[in-house]
Parts: sequence; structure tokens; C-alpha cells
Amino acid sequence: MSPVPSSRSAEAAAAAAAVQGVEADLLIELPGREPVAARVYGQRAKGDTAPLVLHFHGGTFVCGGLDNGRNVARLLAGSGAVVVSLAYPLVPFPEPIEVGYAALEWLYKQRTKLGGKGSLVYLAGEEAGGNLAAAVALIARDRAHPPLAGQILLSPMLDPCAGTASLRSATNDEAECRWATGWQKYLSCPSNAMHPYAVPSGSLRLAALAPALVLVGQDDAMRDEAMTFAGRLRAAGIEVTSNVLPGAANWPKALYDPENAGCRDCAANVQQHFREFFRATTPPAAPAPVPPPAAPEPS
Repeated sequence: MSPVPSSRSAEAAAAAAAVQGVEADLLIELPGREPVAARVYGQRAKGDTAPLVLHFHGGTFVCGGLDNGRNVARLLAGSGAVVVSLAYPLVPFPEPIEVGYAALEWLYKQRTKLGGKGSLVYLAGEEAGGNLAAAVALIARDRAHPPLAGQILLSPMLDPCAGTASLRSATNDEAECRWATGWQKYLSCPSNAMHPYAVPSGSLRLAALAPALVLVGQDDAMRDEAMTFAGRLRAAGIEVTSNVLPGAANWPKALYDPENAGCRDCAANVQQHFREFFRATTPPAAPAPVPPPAAPEPS
């Protein structure tokens, strides 16, 4: 892994990585905040345009880092995107999403350098990172900036009650589990459980959000809450593609496996879903202008 550049060279480092196809660490300067670490993945040919994705790694709000997000970021990059994976702060709500939104604003300003002219911007995340991606999509809608082409949610962690059938099955009905503990620390006080940015699945207003791709595994603890959220988005008029992947074993834990064993069998399927989502959310190219008919010759 290349050394972390100074924050003053972050834009140049990210742009070079996007063109050269290397994985490079960088520091992103955010207004009024400490610089935040990130890692860029993906390659675009000079002169080409690629989808640009801000990615939030998994964990349970209180653990994880850039290395945990490596598998998903590489799958996104292998689907043709340039990915900036963010090391958001592992602290209680609302700091992670405020940092995430500030990073999204930074990414949007750098979209031409990183993704090429006309590059579209997406959010993506797995498990707790899926929650943050959904929350930042809500903020972008409410603040009317920046425009988002889509949100990609893999096994998103959306239900603080931690009581769905899929989660109970994954934890053998244990009342105390890492997801419940993570929620407790992230929300920090009961009133935050009512805030739509903390719990996007509880939002009463889901209209006008970016299109969504929701993917889960068959034995996924997050399966039920993710599919419920996908249904609520559809009911609100949002374009949603959701799928229970048959080859995705032991999700979401397998997404962080350094050997990528849990993703190996389903990687091609996941990447195909990513490619189709990028294509479906990319506006068609404007038709070439038709020249006016030639003036008639004078008689």
C-alpha cells in the first residue's frame, strides 16, 4: 500500500490512483473538521468516464476500518467504478454521518478529476456502512445537494430492535449480540432511535431518494430488515433492485474475510448486479444534433 500523502495533495493522489489503477491511501480535508483517512480503488482510462462511489466500510458502528472494506471496494472497482472508501469516525451518532456527508461534498467537487467528465456519484456500504450510506442519501436529499445517481446497500444494518427472524436465526435467539451492542453504543441515548438519519428504515419520508440496489445473503442476519427497507422504498416510489444472493454464505461477516472466501463464489454475481445498476442509473447519451437541411439552390 502506498504511503499516506499530505492532505494538500489528496486530490492529486486520488486522481492519479483513479487513472493508474492503484490502491492509494489519502487524507481528505473537510471544512471545520480533522482530515479523514480514505483509500481510493479502481481505474479509468484517460478520457473515459467511470461511476464514482463513496464507500462506507462495515462493522457494527464501533469497529472496522479501511481494511475491512477492502473486499467490497474491490468488487465495486472491478465493476468499473472508481471508489473512495472512507475511514469514518467510530463514535456515536451523528458524527459519522456528518463526516460522511462532508466527504460526499468533497467527492462531488472532485468528480471530474476522479471519475472523468460527466461522472455520476453513488453511495455504497455494507452492514453499519450500509446504514450510513442510506442516512447520507437522506441528508443529500434534504439539503438538495449533491445529486446522487444511486445508493448500494449490502446487508445494511437498519433495525435497532435487533429482533427480526433472520437475525434471531443467525444469533440462535441470543438477546445480547454484537449488532444489538453496536446499536446501543451508536445511538447512545433512546431519543436518537427516533431520528431518521440514525435509523433510516424508520424514516416516515422516503420519497425523492436516489435509486437503490439492496443485496443480502441467504443466511444473512440483516436479510429481513434489508428486504423490508427495500419494500418501503418501493412503496415511496423509489426505483429499487433487491436480491437475495444464493451463493453469498455467512454474510455479512464473510464480507470482511481477508481471504475473501465468503465472496469468492458470489463475486461474479455481485459484480454483475453492480454493473447493471450503474447502467440502469446512467442517463442515455444525448443524441447527436441533426444538421438543418441545406438551403435550396436559387432558381
